[in-house]
Amino acid sequence: MTKQSFTITIPEETLTDLRDRLTRVRWPGDFANDNWEYGTNTAYLKELVAYWRDTYDWRKHEREMNTFSHYKTTIEGMPIHFIHEPGKGPKPMPIILNHGWPWTFWDLHKVIRPLADPAAFGGDPADAFDVVVPSLPGYGFSSPLTTPGINYWRTADLWVTLMQDVLGYKKFAAQGGDWGAAIVAQLGHKYADRVIGIHTHLMIPLNAFAAPLTAILDPSLYAPNEAGWYERSMHFLTGETGYVALQTTKPQTLAYGLNDSPTGLCAWILEKRRAWSDCDGQLERRFSRDEILTWVTLYWVTNTIGSSFIPYVEYQPGDDSKVGMPTGVTIFPKDLVTAPRDFAERFFNIVWWTELQTGGHFTAWEEPEAFAQELTALAQEVNPC
Repeated sequence: MTKQSFTITIPEETLTDLRDRLTRVRWPGDFANDNWEYGTNTAYLKELVAYWRDTYDWRKHEREMNTFSHYKTTIEGMPIHFIHEPGKGPKPMPIILNHGWPWTFWDLHKVIRPLADPAAFGGDPADAFDVVVPSLPGYGFSSPLTTPGINYWRTADLWVTLMQDVLGYKKFAAQGGDWGAAIVAQLGHKYADRVIGIHTHLMIPLNAFAAPLTAILDPSLYAPNEAGWYERSMHFLTGETGYVALQTTKPQTLAYGLNDSPTGLCAWILEKRRAWSDCDGQLERRFSRDEILTWVTLYWVTNTIGSSFIPYVEYQPGDDSKVGMPTGVTIFPKDLVTAPRDFAERFFNIVWWTELQTGGHFTAWEEPEAFAQELTALAQEVNPC
């Protein structure tokens, strides 16, 4: 199987159409929503849309993306896009980094070079990784997706083909959050003979959602040093999961509105970025407007918001086996669900567990230095040679 070099070049007419649509927004009424209780606040969204229309420069960010080594291949008839940055060191460890929703491959770009070339960032060349960052099927430039039934465990199968048959790695490590966490759990379970170790910051058992997480997260399992974790997890599971119901049951109906309106798409993604990051409700304390709009524009120019819902529709829980693969877990305090260590050890062979003081769900973007340090330390733990 082969890979082809790929350069991101969005047609100018796509960007012209985007700006035109941003000039013709029919705004809804909005009251008693200063603190975003009902969802995305209109006053802030109007400011952001005006910036998107009049100031934001996609070409600038496109040029930055193209400083990385992009490729495309076809696996089982599906187009797959990925970044592949070989490590600069005596024996780089191959690793595949997995994003989730509403992420894109670009959420991981801040850690690619520190992992691939640690010496350039004050580290040891012996800690270098060969870094692979794919776009999930139906996300970004891994499109269009026309194959049904693509869920997290089928994606794990695709990644083994990518890493072994396309890139030639006999064994590799894997990291992921959100849907990526489910993918790496499956890699560690099904492909234990080919995976060196796995790392996640969102501990998802293989049989997650076979029963509601609200039922299986036992508050008695939380240790004294884990105070507040259960309450935060329950807040997300009971008050922040309406999007899951929609994206799981009626994704196509939702896709019409978001695929036709860039303002609607921005509102849908923006609310999640604010609620799921460690920003205390002040989004631009953590992310710049350009960063926010680059995430949204990637979904818009690739026409993939609808296909990004596919992992929800096609979700099927795995079995209740414990993942025997050496597993590292890093707890970022504002992530979606924070399971206690006693609970995690029922489902994973935990060899590395760290609790950090800052960071939310978008860890590689929010805390890239800590993220890279965690992967480096875990690699030394599971593969000291």
